Amino acid sequence: MKSEKAALKFGVATASAQIEGGAVGSNWNHYSNAGKIRDHSNIRRATDHWNRYEEDIELLDELGIRYYRMSVEWARIEPQEGQWNPEAIAHYRREIQLMRDRGIEVLLTLYHFSHPQWFEDRGAFTRKENIPIFLRFVEYTVEALGDLIPAYCTLNEPNVYAVNCFLFGEWLNEEKKLFKTLRVMSIFASIHLLSYTKIHEIYRQRQWGEVKVSLALHLRCFTPEKDNFIDRAGAKLYDRLFQSDFFRAITSGHFPFPLRNFSGLKSGCYLDAIAINYYSRGMVHAFRHYDQKGVPHNDLGWEIYPEGLIQSAENLYNICPLPIMITENGCCDQDDRFRPRFIYEHVRLLEGSSLPITHYYHWCFVDNFEWKEGERPRFGLVACDYETQKRSLKKSALMYRELIRQGSTSQDIYETYVQGLEYPMDEPD
Repeated sequence: MKSEKAALKFGVATASAQIEGGAVGSNWNHYSNAGKIRDHSNIRRATDHWNRYEEDIELLDELGIRYYRMSVEWARIEPQEGQWNPEAIAHYRREIQLMRDRGIEVLLTLYHFSHPQWFEDRGAFTRKENIPIFLRFVEYTVEALGDLIPAYCTLNEPNVYAVNCFLFGEWLNEEKKLFKTLRVMSIFASIHLLSYTKIHEIYRQRQWGEVKVSLALHLRCFTPEKDNFIDRAGAKLYDRLFQSDFFRAITSGHFPFPLRNFSGLKSGCYLDAIAINYYSRGMVHAFRHYDQKGVPHNDLGWEIYPEGLIQSAENLYNICPLPIMITENGCCDQDDRFRPRFIYEHVRLLEGSSLPITHYYHWCFVDNFEWKEGERPRFGLVACDYETQKRSLKKSALMYRELIRQGSTSQDIYETYVQGLEYPMDEPD
């Protein structure tokens, strides 16, 4: 007899650099101070979570959230090379323990786009010689926090970091070099293999019990514009280079060309669960990738395409059949006009899927600093007035609370929060 599928565990996700604030000597502090942020804001403000974490945990509890994905700020933990900051670790322990006391389970991301400027000055992830420096940070942090943590993401969206910094010229390094992009992705994949191995080794030595280690991979649903050979080939190439080959490397230790294995580790299993960040899809014509017009979109112009979440998850599951977590899914909606519909439609598809999907973490908990875009985009369930730092619950937060309370989507949730909401539409070209 077929067993009944377990209910989704609903959580929220954040990233340290995007919410904590502070002049911590990070690469993003340096980039903000250089005036590179589109809305001229500065990451040192963010949502001041570093000082307001108790207030934010109260809000988590009020919303009934029991699963929280967060990251730590490397620049706080190791402000100078080889010099550790025990006060930062003590702060993170207090924060995580307070959540544990409220029954909130933490999924800890070790790296989410932000690192010390001194590491950047050494070449960061462009140089394989820097891999041991990152592993030293992993070992120190896991040793210091591991007794409180049941699960990790080693890295967040390394494919996004690589292409935005080194291929599209959008972030930080602002380069447009394909071979450097592929080298950075190779180094990230190698780092994951070594971090996965190190974390499991620490837990065995310390007898801390079971630990789950994954990597939050950003997925795009690459769709051929037309059902012809060249568009299908273009979509397949984008999928391979941006996500699928990287996923093969981190699950098996086998690195498809043009990726290279700098870890020194042999083939094996280096993932305990699939962790997916999904927001949108991209159309492919020949070998050109673009955002489709004349379709529903969010306030950053990204197409809203819920079906792509399931398609993307199926693609990875077919490569490596592991339990699946949706570690990020959300939309930029400045006025909370359509976010309830976005959440409802994505969750509804997850509930109807036969895939072993265990968790859904909404991005994000509170409005935060959105990297190059700054403070303008609003992704949060909780609104933040950056001038006063006042938090307030949006309608989507109330819907999410009810979704958690009921444990699934329902007709009354739809009628109360979703019915009548419309997505913005682009004008077709």
